[in-house]
Amino acid sequence: MPPRDEQEYEERRQQIIDGALEVFAHKGFEKATNKDIAEAAGIGSAGLIYHYFKDKNDLLVQVLEQRVPLIQLLRSSDDLMGLPPEAALTRFADVFVQTLSHPVGRHVYKLVLGESLRQPQIAALVNRVGPNRGLSFLIKYLEHQMDQGVMRRMDAGAAARCFIGPMIAYILTREVFVQPDSPSLAPDAMARTLVDIYLRGMLVEPQG
Repeated sequence: MPPRDEQEYEERRQQIIDGALEVFAHKGFEKATNKDIAEAAGIGSAGLIYHYFKDKNDLLVQVLEQRVPLIQLLRSSDDLMGLPPEAALTRFADVFVQTLSHPVGRHVYKLVLGESLRQPQIAALVNRVGPNRGLSFLIKYLEHQMDQGVMRRMDAGAAARCFIGPMIAYILTREVFVQPDSPSLAPDAMARTLVDIYLRGMLVEPQG
């Protein structure tokens, strides 16, 4: 068990992250003030935030790092690299779309989409933390499977985008351009259907 001081430090840090997520989601990143975040986090002073985070950009990065399950999954990307395609891709897709099942996850997605479209500098920051990391992992994983002769040889960058694209479309048609069937199309059904269709086109057929 960590010393009491370390435990209190981390608890307060998590309080601020939760407060920042709430404020960012409702006010947007640009309009959110340290005072707003301090009030949402239940801490006495806005200046105290700088004891835990360098600046507001650093706080946004930590919101993404700590509250986006896919980014947390990618921290153990070496474990994913060792899994066969059906297991690895299903895990990746599950985590990607299941985030929508939780209010916090929906807030994060809306925050990221809205702020990235309005502000190029935020888009660059978010890209470094999330999309770039996810796409890089998929390209590396698919190239590895192609080298092993498990998947057909093709442009891994294009193949990775073909995998991610349907998940982004799923999110948009649930949260932005809502479709009549959106409430009935569960995230796990979307993930498994995607992996099934994708692998039918990517796997090398056994010789028989």
